[in-house]
Amino acid sequence: MAEENGAETPAAAEAPAAPKMPKMQVLGQFIRDLSFENIAAQKAIQANAQPEIQVQVGVEARKRANEGQYDVIMKLKVESKTKDEGQSVFLIELDYVGVFAVENIEEKQMHPFLHIECARMLFPFVRRIVSDVTRDGGFPPLNLDTMDFVQIYRNQLAMAAQAKPRADA
Repeated sequence: MAEENGAETPAAAEAPAAPKMPKMQVLGQFIRDLSFENIAAQKAIQANAQPEIQVQVGVEARKRANEGQYDVIMKLKVESKTKDEGQSVFLIELDYVGVFAVENIEEKQMHPFLHIECARMLFPFVRRIVSDVTRDGGFPPLNLDTMDFVQIYRNQLAMAAQAKPRADA
């Protein structure tokens, strides 16, 4: 009768415990720094043609004082220039921070997890901010393309590896 009610049988009690699944929770997110420069309006530049947009993205992560909590900072720089003359039209610089609680991740996997998975969680909010800021600045809303955070992470590792030998010299 106890087995029918879902009580543990001796065989179930002896089975090895299943590995704990990774767990991530967004505790908060905020704009740490935001700058929008409407250079076209300041210099009376006519930007009627399709602009050239350059996007630079960086991701940083650091441990917080509380156990299992991390700050992940997405740094974004978006610059728009006229294609024909290369004059700046607008510039956005954004530091967007997410506060994450992370559990059941091995220490050696924590760095890529924070830089890739947590950054993916922040991206839709960053995309929305850029869209709203450009629209409110008098331009058509700029909808950023989906970003490959694995490749961004690899690029950051490669840049850090190149910079390291120079620092030692």
